[in-house]
Amino acid sequence: MPRMLDVSDEVRSEIGDDEADRLLVGDRAPDSYECTSCRTPGDTHVEPTSTVLFVGDETAVLAFAHARCIPSQVVPVSEEQLVGAVRSINQSQPGGPDLAVPAVVPNAPAPAPAAPVGPAQTQPSAPGQAAILGITCGLVLHGKVGHASLVVEPTGPVGRPGSTSGEDEFLDLLQDAGFQPVTDLDETPDQLPGWSVLVAMGKLHAILQPAAAGGSTGWWQAHQPLQVTDAWRMAASQLSEVTMYAVPAGLVGRQPREDLLRQALERAVALGQVVAASLPLAGT
Repeated sequence: MPRMLDVSDEVRSEIGDDEADRLLVGDRAPDSYECTSCRTPGDTHVEPTSTVLFVGDETAVLAFAHARCIPSQVVPVSEEQLVGAVRSINQSQPGGPDLAVPAVVPNAPAPAPAAPVGPAQTQPSAPGQAAILGITCGLVLHGKVGHASLVVEPTGPVGRPGSTSGEDEFLDLLQDAGFQPVTDLDETPDQLPGWSVLVAMGKLHAILQPAAAGGSTGWWQAHQPLQVTDAWRMAASQLSEVTMYAVPAGLVGRQPREDLLRQALERAVALGQVVAASLPLAGT
């Protein structure tokens, strides 16, 4: 029986057309599954489901997730992490097909070395002209509670599509999307519907935004997944959300410690140059 599965072009290119077609007609897909993002049950017969391919050096593992949680995609991980994933996924889906597929991805990329938590420059797919974004991970206290946070700062001005003025409209673009100005770092910003932060296997992969045709699409995506600290991941998991702060170029910069990061954010807040939102956590 056909399933309500989404197999992205990226996943299809890795597993091959034949395997993808077998999934779509139900030969290789389980009836029920544990969502690899939110860890709650799912049913491929009655709800849209994403295929998520975790790729190691020698093995690939096909997992399933609610389409509302994360889109279908390929996620590079270490072989050690993959062994644990195989055990976890097969235990959560007893009697289902063996989802560990050794050598199904003959040209799978080797996992990158773990990146230190801190600024990481990547190309965004945000509205407006292309710019390089710096992403800094850290815990920011809201009162006495530490919140897993991302500070997003471009390396230069970001303008609207077609703009040639050179004016920086980065914060305006984000406010158009629903981010709100910050007046007090101790206050937790409102959650922004449709946006989320994708963390898989202990690494930061992407910031997702609503897609025009429904579902999610990448607003920012790491060239190589970024390792986060255990404290950051635990705080994100406990609250099921991540606070995203955004500032114009040059206001926060590279801060090696969380106390210095907070001081820099407080200075930017005093200037009225910070917008933020709470984004649901997609993944673990």
